[in-house]
This record gives sequence, structure tokens and C-alpha cells, in this order.
Amino acid sequence: MVGIPSVHESPFSTPEGRRIRDEVRELVPLIRENAAAGEELGCLPPATLDALHRTGLFRASVPTEFGGYALGARDLAEIVAAVATGDGSAAWLAMIASGFARVMLTFPEDAVREVYARSLEWPGPVVASASLFSERIQQASRVPDGYLIPAGGKWGFGSGCKHAAYVVVGIEVPTGHGSVLRAMALLEKGQYEIVDDWHVMGLRGSSSNSVRTTEEIFVPEQRVADLARMPERLDQLHEHYEGLGYQLDGRGQMLIPALETMAVTLGMAQGAFECFLDQSRRKKPFNLPYDTLAATPSVQVAAGKTHAMINAAECLLFGRADHIDRKAQAREPFTAAEESAIMMDLVHAGNVCGAAIDTLQLTLGSSTVSLRNPIQRFARDVRVALTHGSTRLDPSAEISGRHLLGQPPFTDGMAAVPGVAKAAETAQTAIPVPVA
Repeated sequence: MVGIPSVHESPFSTPEGRRIRDEVRELVPLIRENAAAGEELGCLPPATLDALHRTGLFRASVPTEFGGYALGARDLAEIVAAVATGDGSAAWLAMIASGFARVMLTFPEDAVREVYARSLEWPGPVVASASLFSERIQQASRVPDGYLIPAGGKWGFGSGCKHAAYVVVGIEVPTGHGSVLRAMALLEKGQYEIVDDWHVMGLRGSSSNSVRTTEEIFVPEQRVADLARMPERLDQLHEHYEGLGYQLDGRGQMLIPALETMAVTLGMAQGAFECFLDQSRRKKPFNLPYDTLAATPSVQVAAGKTHAMINAAECLLFGRADHIDRKAQAREPFTAAEESAIMMDLVHAGNVCGAAIDTLQLTLGSSTVSLRNPIQRFARDVRVALTHGSTRLDPSAEISGRHLLGQPPFTDGMAAVPGVAKAAETAQTAIPVPVA
């Protein structure tokens, strides 16, 4: 950011986290230059992917036991925001690699070891997911030693699937007498194909395609995890893994992906502001007698207002990140009401960033609609980021507001992910998945 940093260095950031953040900042010109190519490819260009891989970015949340860094919330928020100043899609992949690690670690130990044994060398997120928490997931059947997923199963929104070695998908298994088991199944590259259906207005380089099976797939028991047990397994991660990032309870673990998602919007707002300053100093107004846009009072007002908006969002996001790390350090659990209030703060900060980007684009005018102008990409990408189901503004406000007003909550935390709640409802009648 230009000018005096709005937020001081955190006591919870680590030398490794600061190193990754600073190396990513050095890569921003490269990331931004390649962003248009990423939109055409529908995934990250090799030059961007390789450069980010060399920083250790994709191991930020891999447990130290597998050669990663197990970074805390503040480190992760700063790193993801740094990537997003160059390209929102690249930051989305960073968020997926980090945020989904927590879900992957709730799998049986054999599957966890198998996946993260590959993370040191794998160039990108080693595991992604598709249609994991949605209400509608694909059917599977129980067989000796595992499960069968039929041909033709399809799962959507598999962010990072073009880069990942594995994809986790949601399955529903009939267990008799009308009951079902909702579970997560780990599929390896080659067991599924990527569908060319990610044709969207923004975050086009995030490879959020659908995946599908073209033939019947056998999934062994150690690659399947009961979705209803995910909250319990998240609560237990601190018993198995070192590092600040894994000293949280389950609710705290679920706050990390939400924090990182909104850090994507923060970084994009910061990147758009940098571009706004540069373009304002070089361009002339269309119908006003000033030498540059920078000399125009209305542009000056917009600069001052949006800079304050972005700084306010940064303070809120990073302040909440420090709060999460403080709770992790003290091993203090989150209540459901506390989780919903923090979620609302994060989502509000993200929407402030979206509004700032809108103001910057409208202030500069028609030059920003050119596909060569990075500001239009930030504007499109932030709109898509803010439509994500788990972090939309009004639903988040309603969930938080119910707690504040003493109304019965819809869910006992877990970021109100519908698939987890539905899995819990059927857990009493379903036959449980064996735990390795």
C-alpha cells in the first residue's frame, strides 16, 4: 500500500510467514502481468504457479509434521492479501490450499499421510474439493473395504482442481431403512475428469470447474471420512499437530477459510488502489480543464475516501486475525455466537473492499472497461468472491443478528455450512464410517 502502513506488524506473525508474504509482494508485478493469461487458461499460468510454489505459499497451512509451516491466522491473512494485490484468482488458489487443509486433516491418518507426503514437491494446492458441503451431493454404495461411486457423478465449484493432485467430493450412502450417511471421499487425479464449465464473469483463473466420474470408481475406507464427525475431528487437531494454526477448536478452524476469503477481497482492493493512483497521475480528464486526473478535486476526494475504506477493512480483518491467534495461543474455544459475530465482521470488511473497488472504477471512468486494465478484473473478481455461499453479506448478518437478538440459532456454528448440519441430522441413524 502507498503511504504509512495502516496496521503494525503483528506479535503473532512469524519469521516464516513474513518471509513468504514479502517474497509474494516482490512477485506482484509478475502475478498481475500474467492474470489475463490465467483468465484465458482458466487456471494459473505456469510462470505464476511456479513462482508462488517456490515461496512455500502452498505449504503455509501444511502441518509441520509434513514439512509445512502450520501458520496462524494473521500470517495467512497477510499472505493471501499480498497475492491478491496481483490477481484475485491466484489468491483464491492460495486460500483453497490453506483453508481446505483443515478439512483434509479430519480424514483417516493413512489418507492424510498419503496426501501431504506429496506437498513438498507438488506445484500448487495438493488437494481441492468440489460440492463437499452442498445440500445435493452424489450417491455411492457400500462394498467390502470401501465404497463405489458410479459413473456419471458430477460435483461443482472445484476451485484449484486443474492444479491439485487430489479432489475431495461429497457422497451420500444409503445405509438401510431409509437412512443415509453423508461423507467425504478422496479421489486421486486420473479417477475423475475436469468439466469445461467454468465460464464466469470473475475469478476465471481459479479453475473452479466441475469434476465428474466417467466410470465406476472404488474408494477404499481410508479415503472416506464421515462428514458429521468433521466438527469433532476439527476440535481434536491440536492433539495431533504442532503450530499456531492448529491450536484452535473446530469453530476457530472454520473461521480461517472465511478470513482468507475476505483477505482476497482486501488484497484486490489494495491492488486496485495502486492501479488507480498510477493511472490518475498519467491520464487526463475527459471534460475538465486539469492536466491530470490526479489534479481533479473529485478524484482526490475518491482517493481519500477509498484509502480510508481499505484501511478500515484491513484493520478489521487483521484485528480479527490477531484475535483468532490470541485464542489459539491460549487454547480458548469459540462460542457459536462469537463465531457468528466474527464471521459477520469479516464479511462486512470484504463488502467494504468491494465498494471501494467500485468507487475507484467509476471515478476513473471508461478507460477501466478495457480488458487490458487490471482494475476491471479486480471489479469482476471481487463481485464473484462476495457471492460465495458461506460469506454472503445478508445471510451472515441474519445468522449473527439472531444471536444478538436472543433468537434460536439456525446452526451450532461451523460457519453455517448446510452439508455439515444435514450430515449431523442423519448421523444418529446412519452406520458410521470406520476411523483409522
